[in-house]
Amino acid sequence: MDAASVTGAKAIEYVVACTIEILLDEDSSYYFMEMHTRIQVEHPVTEMLYGVDLVKEQIRVAAGERLSVLQLPYRRGHVMEVRVNAEDPARNFQPSPGKITTYHPPGGPGVRLDSHVYDGYSVPPYYDSLLAKLICQGGDRAECIARMAVALDSFIIEGVATTIPFLGRVMQNERFIAGDVDTKFLERESDLLREPA
Repeated sequence: MDAASVTGAKAIEYVVACTIEILLDEDSSYYFMEMHTRIQVEHPVTEMLYGVDLVKEQIRVAAGERLSVLQLPYRRGHVMEVRVNAEDPARNFQPSPGKITTYHPPGGPGVRLDSHVYDGYSVPPYYDSLLAKLICQGGDRAECIARMAVALDSFIIEGVATTIPFLGRVMQNERFIAGDVDTKFLERESDLLREPA
């Protein structure tokens, strides 16, 4: 997939940052989905995986400078990102605007949080409901999932409904842990959308 992405970018003489999205089938076939000609919301995954600040590199290129790295270094373990939204999963991810009354972010080794939110922040009803991107890194997928589960468990946002409890349940789901995930995952695992009784 990496090689195909690079070949595609070179074929159109593309020279700045982009994100190429690919769908992976259960038989390991992969399909080009789209190319975003800008830094995407998922860029922290690549930054943690390779230890390269992509935003800084993009600014260097825009200023006419050379990249500080010509080849990405060795991948460092496994990284995943979740989006914490002001939404209610039990109500078809309905937006949940309002005032955040308590905000306690997670932290620790291998945990990165990109957010604009603070205690007392008012979540508006007009825009994207994204509150934070929580990114965790581990030596392998199992450690990464375990670290994400702990980070989600310690992440407290009160005053609005969020996807935090839902994401925590996903991290405990056997099919997710096994990597048995596709575009029908939530249809099959619809119990994840509701708080346990």
